[in-house]
Amino acid sequence: AAKLENSEKSLTFAAQLLLDNLRGVEQPEIKSWLAGESKKLFEKALELDPGNDSLKVGLGSTYIFGAPAGDPQVVMKGIQQVLEVSRRDSSNIYAQKMLGIGGIVSGQYDKAVERLEKVARSTPHDLEVLLMLAEGYERLGKKDKATDWYKHAAEHVENPALKTELNKRIQQLR
Repeated sequence: AAKLENSEKSLTFAAQLLLDNLRGVEQPEIKSWLAGESKKLFEKALELDPGNDSLKVGLGSTYIFGAPAGDPQVVMKGIQQVLEVSRRDSSNIYAQKMLGIGGIVSGQYDKAVERLEKVARSTPHDLEVLLMLAEGYERLGKKDKATDWYKHAAEHVENPALKTELNKRIQQLR
């Protein structure tokens, strides 16, 4: 429907919806399809508004999260696209968030936690950011910081099962 309507708003909505769903998919065929469709929609929206940084970040994110089996070259292509926006506007929280998450995905934990801390200061209730920040510190071997961020994330969780899992993780790190 978004392709038929061909408005920036509908294309962006559909592209973002596919991108959001892409991030939770493990099956390579579905992941590839979602990434491809999201990419096409972001590209079409960019044709209508070539200066839109959010669209550029979204397009780069499709490469980061849609890379086949974590293909580092594809992930880096996406990170480079998002970096272009970040270099031009270092206060772009969406770009910082995607670079932080991309850093976790690509194993660049030092840079990832630095960016995610900036995002967490700006959006302190973003559960995804809090969890990724905790994971980044955990992968760096900084258990105290990881524990602090997992605790902070647990404060914002309503789901009892998820809260229980976070508390278990905190106990494991101690």
